[in-house]
Amino acid sequence: MAWWQGGEVAAATVPAPRVGDEPELLAAAQAGDPQAAHRLGRLCAQRGDRAGARHWWERAASAGNVDSAFNLGIWHEKHGTLEEAVSWYERAAGTGDTEAAVNLATLLLEQRGDPDTARGWFESAARAGSRVAARRLALMCEDAGETPLAREWHRRAAADGDTSSAHDLGFLAYSAGEEEEAVRWWECATRGGHVEAAYHLGLLLQAGRDPEGAEAYFRLAARSEHPGAASQLGGIALAHADLRTARAWFERAAGAGRLDDQRMAGFVCVELGNATGASHWFGRAAASGDPEAMFHFGLLLIAEYGDLARGRHWFRLAALAGHHRAAVELGGLLSAAGELAEAQRWLTDPPPPGWDRAAEPELAARAELAAAATGRRGGVALAVPELTELLGTWDLVTRPLHDHADVVGWLVERSGLHASAVEYLASVRGTLVRPGNSPWPSPGEIDHVLATARDLRRRLGVR
Repeated sequence: MAWWQGGEVAAATVPAPRVGDEPELLAAAQAGDPQAAHRLGRLCAQRGDRAGARHWWERAASAGNVDSAFNLGIWHEKHGTLEEAVSWYERAAGTGDTEAAVNLATLLLEQRGDPDTARGWFESAARAGSRVAARRLALMCEDAGETPLAREWHRRAAADGDTSSAHDLGFLAYSAGEEEEAVRWWECATRGGHVEAAYHLGLLLQAGRDPEGAEAYFRLAARSEHPGAASQLGGIALAHADLRTARAWFERAAGAGRLDDQRMAGFVCVELGNATGASHWFGRAAASGDPEAMFHFGLLLIAEYGDLARGRHWFRLAALAGHHRAAVELGGLLSAAGELAEAQRWLTDPPPPGWDRAAEPELAARAELAAAATGRRGGVALAVPELTELLGTWDLVTRPLHDHADVVGWLVERSGLHASAVEYLASVRGTLVRPGNSPWPSPGEIDHVLATARDLRRRLGVR
């Protein structure tokens, strides 16, 4: 088999040529020795003589040397034409060369747009033991909706050490409601050093109410600078009232550009009495367009620095972005300043209040797992804030109910909503919390049930 060395091709099946070997190799190659011609082609390639390399590899390949045919496929992929590369790869792959089959399938899929023929070559290579081919085939099966076949090829790749396929198997199992299987594959991928698998395993353990296990995997992911894991550890430290540790973790996550964590770092700095730190993080998040950070930055500027002008500026930006409290605060400041016309506009018709409750850790984990699962393979990821609001609403409005045998009927009776609307909300919520019984909801479905959830809160008088 062959591989690139020094920008050209080298082979493992024959000794590497040396500069002093050229006369001997030339004589043997001219006498019809295909191995000598192959080695002479490699010597030409090492010297940058592309034409010479091609000439001798063609002589060797015509005499049956498979490595030369493979090298010519690579040569034409770099310097020649697609058709010639395909032709030489086909010649090598036809003899059972798995690397040639993988390269051929990749060209057919990505450059010629022939997925059916490509799939056949991937399958041939995968059955011959190619881990790369098994993974590519698994992904093609996923894209075609052939989930059982996808899982089988992912298993082959994962069994051969492909951690990405093990990670994918975890998601396929989670989406099917097989949480123990998801744990098994994410553990496998984590042992192989897959950081995302460690993080998602932490989320799954958190969703299953195993906070100690979740924390262990978050710490493992955080060692590799996973910003989501740092955020989770910040939340854990905050729950334990360890503000300094929480600040350190949130700042690590915030440094990766995560707006939520920049805002949380600001909140923790406020609790620690560090106005400078709070100003820095609120300011960064506000400048990136986060309405909640704009509002709190405005509060900080007024309360800590007495800067009414800049405070009003950020209140106005937050209010224009739909922040209810910012609109009310801005209206109050404008009234006090005698600017009654604008004050009246904000106070009379402020934006509606948004969802500002922190979700239970288990629900937040389910929301993030659902978003990650739907965002795989180029899918449209569901929005985590919307999912947490939906799950948090259901948790909030059903909390007074001791017997959940007829929760839908109870909510319909109390709210006056149509039973079908509440049943639909309950169904989507059930899929998010216990996936596998139904397909993941679409973004449009989430928008629909989120409107129902907000209407439900309004009718029940809860926020």
